[in-house]
Formats: sequence, structure tokens, C-alpha cells
Amino acid sequence: MSKVNVVFWSQSGNTESMANAVAAGVTAAGKEANVVFVADASIDELKNAKAFALGCPAMGAEVLEEAEMEPFVSDLEGFVSGKTIGLFGSYGWGDGQWMRDWVDRMTAAGATVVGGEGVMCQDAPDGAAEEACKELGRALAAAI
Repeated sequence: MSKVNVVFWSQSGNTESMANAVAAGVTAAGKEANVVFVADASIDELKNAKAFALGCPAMGAEVLEEAEMEPFVSDLEGFVSGKTIGLFGSYGWGDGQWMRDWVDRMTAAGATVVGGEGVMCQDAPDGAAEEACKELGRALAAAI
């Protein structure tokens, strides 16, 4: 069975809930989802993947979490060209600039971002955000 990795960082649990919804979409589409916290993720596994998802909430001045997720994403930039990536995350304030920057960054590295934008929600995901995450999972499943 084909597998979609869903790699995330979460502090409050909101982005983790989104990761689980992405995984639900993947499995609903008949593929296997591997949900993993970024500290436990394998760069080598993603190098060999056609498609995967990355999730991180907005931190600080609307940036990725700096201790674990930012270094991981920096490592990914060298090999994401030609891959399909789904991006998602929650925020508590701001207007989503961290996600727009992340989409631009992955696109500049040669990746195709599903839908051309990331899935965002303010605070905990509501029904609409959960459905958007499931749709993201279905799109990633279709890409592998």
C-alpha cells in the first residue's frame, strides 16, 4: 500500500489535530498515512516520497517553530523539487503570513504545493478546517 507521510510540530495540539484530519483524508482515499512528530521524522523517507504533508503553527512573529521545524524544512529545501507537498497549520493571531511565506519557500524550491496554498485555521480546527485537511489528505493520496 502506498504511504503518505504527515510530518508536524504542535505545541497546543491544534496542529496535531489537523495532522490527524489530513491522515483521515489519506486513508479515506485508500492509502496509508504515517503521522509523525517532526523530531521523529526521517528526511531519507521524504527524499523517496512523491508527496507528503508538513504541518506547523505560526510562532513568534509569524514564523515556523525555530528549534525543530525550521531546521527540518531547511533540510528539505534541497530535494523537494518535483514533489507534491501539502502544508497546514494553526495560528492564534496575525493574518497567515507565516503560511504564505512557507508556500513561497517550497514553491521556490521547486515543489508543487497542493491547492497553491496551505490549509490554515485560527486556534483549534473547526468542522470546515477539518474538512479542508481531509481534502488535503485526499489530494496527497491521489498524487502518489
